[in-house]
Amino acid sequence: MKLSPLFVLLSLILLIGLSSAAELKVAKVEVRGEINEGTYLTLQHAYDFALRERCDVLFVVLDTPGGLLSSTQKIVKMFLNSEVPVVVYVPSGAMCASAGSIILLSSHIAIMADGTAVGAATPVSVGFGSAEVENKTVNYIAGYVKDIARERGRNEEVAEKFVTQALTLTAKEAFEQGIIDFIANSESEAIKGLKGRSAEVDGKTVTFEFDTYRIIEVKKPLQASIYEIISSPQLAAILLLLGIYLLIFGLTSPGIVPETVGAICLILALAGLGVIGINLLGLLLIVLGVIFLIAELLTPTYGVLGAASVISVVLGLLILFNEPLMPESFYEAFPKFIAGIGVGMGGIMTFMIVKIAQIRKKKSSVGEVVGERGEILEFSNGRGFARVRGEIWKVVSDEELKKGDEVEVIERDGLTLKVRKVETRGGAERGDSEVAKEN
Repeated sequence: MKLSPLFVLLSLILLIGLSSAAELKVAKVEVRGEINEGTYLTLQHAYDFALRERCDVLFVVLDTPGGLLSSTQKIVKMFLNSEVPVVVYVPSGAMCASAGSIILLSSHIAIMADGTAVGAATPVSVGFGSAEVENKTVNYIAGYVKDIARERGRNEEVAEKFVTQALTLTAKEAFEQGIIDFIANSESEAIKGLKGRSAEVDGKTVTFEFDTYRIIEVKKPLQASIYEIISSPQLAAILLLLGIYLLIFGLTSPGIVPETVGAICLILALAGLGVIGINLLGLLLIVLGVIFLIAELLTPTYGVLGAASVISVVLGLLILFNEPLMPESFYEAFPKFIAGIGVGMGGIMTFMIVKIAQIRKKKSSVGEVVGERGEILEFSNGRGFARVRGEIWKVVSDEELKKGDEVEVIERDGLTLKVRKVETRGGAERGDSEVAKEN
């Protein structure tokens, strides 16, 4: 039987459509520990990867006791405006409290395992603020969380109580009260449970229809790891105090180490506290590294400023570079490349420092002319020229000298030598005999 070309074309299109829909492409990223700027960078990197690789789902494994509100708001904004369906899963034994609860609410599909809990998002007051200020903060965050729940079609009243009453729900209670979509006790069960479900993504309804799935793990970028460390509130406060006191100590006492370490600590603290962004942090570290390098060359400190220069430049390059369109293999090779640059810079700096140290240990040849002898080449009116150690010097003397006289250097003033005549042994013997004859 002869098939028409149109029928064959439609069949091919249908087969291609079925084959593409048969597999669910999942970009998986893990978020563990406190929510901070590093967490946001990790999720932003994973989201960019999911967009670039045309993944069907961004699957976030969440385990957090809470964290910074500013970073949480950035993550929520990204999820609410995401062009890729975001699924947040809280695995067995994990925590999802405070900021984690807000992130869970902002996902397109929220999943929890048995033995987990969600809630307790009441802000904690630090210091001795008035109750009125605290109530304003609670009301603001409660309204914010309630609006997120409304946007995702979740129970607004229960979400609001997470903040106002520090309400905590088990996975079963969260499902029954409309906070999560379903319960799954493993990642594979959570992904399989997506089949047939729908989500409103970027104004369009997306339905998950698949037979198999493929997970692509997105690794945490190096910038996020660095930022997670410095954005810890405790460490950021320590770095800030350390930087200030080291700068004060360094500027009021001799030495170069305190102010060098203090400058680096202060910049890292400002970044950790959110005063400066990650791009500005990288740029400042590179500029600081260049300043340290110039200072090392002008006033050799035998490696202190040189080492600080290498550390600052390497950190700056690692933090500053953020190109989401590069292939995944590039991000694995780039840190090694930067490490190579650091080793190369360290080698060059070590060579330069050794050479400078050798030069500084050498005694100045100019300073060794005192005590040397030379020969007068020309002399009149107390001034003239002499050859000392093979070099021609300007000389002065209180004695009357003539060409050919042997002289000894007794003092140096810049490039002028003060000399005195050296009496020969023969001349001294003749003088002694003349004195004896007169007697």
